[in-house]
Amino acid sequence: MSVLRIGLVATSDRASSGVYEDQGIPALQAWLSRALTTPFEAVARLIPDERAQIEATLIDLIDNQGCQLVLTTGGTGPALRDVTPDATLAVADREMPGFGEQMRQISLHFVPTAILSRQVGAIRGRALILNLPGQPRAIAETLEGVKDANGGSVVAGIFAAVPYCIQLLDGPYIETDPAVVKAFRPKSAIRPQENP
Repeated sequence: MSVLRIGLVATSDRASSGVYEDQGIPALQAWLSRALTTPFEAVARLIPDERAQIEATLIDLIDNQGCQLVLTTGGTGPALRDVTPDATLAVADREMPGFGEQMRQISLHFVPTAILSRQVGAIRGRALILNLPGQPRAIAETLEGVKDANGGSVVAGIFAAVPYCIQLLDGPYIETDPAVVKAFRPKSAIRPQENP
């Protein structure tokens, strides 16, 4: 069985040049460590908002590093330097519009400017690429969804659909901690848990 490899890409001119410390990759690593019960390896890249470099990084992580999932953070707004979605679609074989729609629906529960987001989900080969927001709190909200005061789900987070998507792409079987995010699969796609 192949080990789950996840590419983490932070796009930021200032963080990549050392003006301030990137918070996106540490936030993603911390969230994945809480959410996944499946062992995984993370391959991280901190790069500037340069479309050609973002495209090359996504291609390298998927085609050469063997990542089955790539999560990007930052560069998804309407500013001229926000080119992460453009780079993602340029290297993609297929777009997965439901991810972008759901990310905006989640964010609209917190900020009205969520309609300015151009976040996309796409497939390259057998890998899923997802553009996430740049702020650590927004990253967790997008992945986990909107919850009520008792912790019940109001709007599902996008990560609930990720394990099944990776499974449909012939990737590793991914399991999550339901206290963080409950992975959804049809009954026919659920595998019995193995005893250690």
